[in-house]
Amino acid sequence: MSRQIILNLLITFLWMMLNHSWSGASFFVGYTLGLLIIFAFRRFFPEPFYLKKLWATLKLIKLLIIELFRSSFEVISHIVKPKLDISPGIFKYETDLRSEFEIMLLFLFISLTPGTMPLEISRNKRTIYIHAFHIPDEGKIAEGIKNTFEKAIMEVTR
Repeated sequence: MSRQIILNLLITFLWMMLNHSWSGASFFVGYTLGLLIIFAFRRFFPEPFYLKKLWATLKLIKLLIIELFRSSFEVISHIVKPKLDISPGIFKYETDLRSEFEIMLLFLFISLTPGTMPLEISRNKRTIYIHAFHIPDEGKIAEGIKNTFEKAIMEVTR
């Protein structure tokens, strides 16, 4: 992926040098031209077209922001109620992620989400113990993590 980005920037600056124009519009035209060239020759690169990974990364960031707001409002709604009706607890989450980087990202995203705090990763790096502010159903929370964060992390890293 990084080779494609560097090649695209080289094509962009070559375009700008050949046109003797260092403006933003010239950069945009050169960058777009570089994208088209790299897309046309994508079968010669061992890795997939880099805009796919960029798009998956943007989707992951969007998902994180949405989950931050959703869980923040959920925690706030529990706090402002006159009677605190929560059932905190610790549950075990089995992950399908393999690399340490993927697991670290998942651990980070879970810890950034209000109401949840990952406590420990097992020695085999497949189980994460998570403390949650409110656990109505362990399976539902685990399925939510698997369908949101874990799926998005796999799109970015694989």
